[in-house]
Amino acid sequence: MKKIELGNIEQVDVREIWEKEDTEFTPWLAEEENIQKLSLSLGIDLVVVAKEQEVGPFRADILCKDEATENYVLIENQLEKTDHKHLGQLLTYATGLDAVTIVWIAKEFNDEHKETLDWLNKITDDNHNFFGVKIEVIKIEDKKAPMFNVVSKPNNWARSISTAASKLDKSELTERKLKCLEFHTHVCNLINKKGVDKLKIRKARPQHWHTYPVGSSKAHLSHVVTSRHGEINVEIYFPRDKSIIEQFMKNKDQIETEFGEKLEWEPLPKKIASRIALYRSGDLYKQDQWDEYSNWIIEKLLRFHEVFSKRLSNLE
Repeated sequence: MKKIELGNIEQVDVREIWEKEDTEFTPWLAEEENIQKLSLSLGIDLVVVAKEQEVGPFRADILCKDEATENYVLIENQLEKTDHKHLGQLLTYATGLDAVTIVWIAKEFNDEHKETLDWLNKITDDNHNFFGVKIEVIKIEDKKAPMFNVVSKPNNWARSISTAASKLDKSELTERKLKCLEFHTHVCNLINKKGVDKLKIRKARPQHWHTYPVGSSKAHLSHVVTSRHGEINVEIYFPRDKSIIEQFMKNKDQIETEFGEKLEWEPLPKKIASRIALYRSGDLYKQDQWDEYSNWIIEKLLRFHEVFSKRLSNLE
């Protein structure tokens, strides 16, 4: 009989990995690859909006959006045993915000706090969902890995996900939104076919833009199909912090030389957001041109990723 050799699993104290919640654990969790690990555990496609974000009179460790419903998801971190203070914060969030999901991540859950989350999920409507997640770190040989163990979740959660997904009933969409959904899916399929690892694919949605992570919660990449001007653009988008484009504009010539062509710098003075973009003509309804459009999009997305991801890391 063949001998099977397996490694031993050891439990590692989370404080050995992250000494501080605010300056170490929260920034780590907000990184794209780590928030995706949490997404898989929860069954929610999370996209980070901001860290240490004020939401009305409140402040969340991490503010996300659920891509299926576009509702807010607030994450509260606690690298200790759960306490009444953090429970009170969660209840305050739920009271002040509609259609919100609360995720309480802790090193260990008191029985009474777990029971409280279960009770809240039982008595609240479908617009409010409460998760309790125990963060653990295991070690096998010389490698360590995080584990997100869900200890409390909404009743019939699998069914509620299906209900949210069903809201994308194609019969209720306009012809243009359906065409956008089809085009975004075409681009994503080509990215898969080409094996472009740098571009992490998100589920296509019936809207005129499609986003890609760029390794920072401060920005994301997008390709956009506009109807007014018959254009397609690829951009890096800064949703909440105008200081980023202002800093980058100081090195505009250097950035454009590295990129290999002139870019459109758009501070968008009447908006909170700003963008740096590249445009070309393109007709969404010329389906025979989709391969050409998609190849252009992929090429430019990769250039944006290469030029800006390292600069965003330096800003972090």
